[in-house]
Amino acid sequence: MSNENKKQLVPKLRFPEFRDAGEWEEKKLGDLSKILRGGSPRPIDDYITLEAGGLNWLKIADVNKDAKYVTCTKERVRVTALGKTREVNPGDLIMSNSMSFGRPYILKIKTCIHDGWIAITEIDERANRDYLYYLILSPESQAYFLNNAAGSGVQNLNADIIKLLPVFIPKEPKEQQKIADCLSSLDELIAAHTKKLEALQSWKKGLMQNLFPAEGKTVPKLRFPEFEDSGEWVEKKFSEIADFASGGTPSKNQAKYWGGGIPWISAASMHDIFIEKSDRYITKLAVDDGARLARKGTLLLLVRGSMLHKRIPVGIAGCDVAFNQDVKALKLKKTISERFLLYLIIANEFRLLDVVTKTGIGAGKLDTSDLKDFRVSIPNKPDEQQKIADCLSSLDELIIAQAQKIEDLKAHKKGLMQQIFPAVDDDCMDAGGRATQDAEAVVGA
Repeated sequence: MSNENKKQLVPKLRFPEFRDAGEWEEKKLGDLSKILRGGSPRPIDDYITLEAGGLNWLKIADVNKDAKYVTCTKERVRVTALGKTREVNPGDLIMSNSMSFGRPYILKIKTCIHDGWIAITEIDERANRDYLYYLILSPESQAYFLNNAAGSGVQNLNADIIKLLPVFIPKEPKEQQKIADCLSSLDELIAAHTKKLEALQSWKKGLMQNLFPAEGKTVPKLRFPEFEDSGEWVEKKFSEIADFASGGTPSKNQAKYWGGGIPWISAASMHDIFIEKSDRYITKLAVDDGARLARKGTLLLLVRGSMLHKRIPVGIAGCDVAFNQDVKALKLKKTISERFLLYLIIANEFRLLDVVTKTGIGAGKLDTSDLKDFRVSIPNKPDEQQKIADCLSSLDELIIAQAQKIEDLKAHKKGLMQQIFPAVDDDCMDAGGRATQDAEAVVGA
């Protein structure tokens, strides 16, 4: 290929003011910074201190996985730990070298780091720190880490792998800053929407505490005006409200039962209030041969699994689904509706957790006999049940829409990062190296 037709190293998307700024340079991360591993004084308990003069000690659990900055630590170590650990400074980047490895963070504090962290320090003036953060976070850089991580079980990164990370640098520092500012703005937008989601979730939690009677009470603190004179709620056993049907697992040795279009619900699928997705699907033949089917609108309750030590997973089938033996389908009596019972179970979650029994390491179980004897209070008028269910359903719709908005923004950011940094095998440039799309147009999409 002649030099005239050679494709230059530029991104698919470029801000208009930099379209004639020429191609980018390719470096290695080790050319632009020092890559240093943390260190762990042992035994660590001998170094942990509550003294004011102690040094910050950063653990993986101290950092929110979605955060950009590290602003605090939960523990400190004695000054004598300095010879056995590594102290890093505000402005340095760090990343985990095992488990969820490769995720960068920017330090806003001075801290000591253990050997599960890698520090990126003494960053060359040619590289904008925030730009470098986003480049390391980009899908292409994360794919590099994943493809080069060592270990057949728990994969990990070492300093040499990180040093060789390809780093693409615009020659114009202002272009680096523009990219960093663009992505920072998106992060701020995601953070604002996340706070709104958390506020909605908190509001729902507080509302539910008031819409259902507290333990030992027969009426809720908050009641809709039209039901204020409707009397006390009535206590009933679960056996008076619903029957429980168990699911099952089609033979995994029979390929004809798997890979169809019917979601097969197990503990792994019980995360949402409306359940319609699964990591496994079965065929109609599996249902014809005995797999248990729950029709759309059926209330599903997880009765066995590790999640039962922290919460009671419950939800309504958003479509026809099959379910396994760890899940119960509730067939309700006429005196109660699925949506009201859904929120009633959530409101009484802390009481249900008290009757969970251990079945092994990290596993729990809700026995059917305990569920049948479990007592809850319900309004004696179906209209009041419906009013409560409608109110909370409307709030859930807002929460689901807000969560989806956040996921859409994250997907937009990921797609933008795939195009705003060059790829070595990029086919979307013309022969002169010009990006084929306008970055500002895509950012505002």
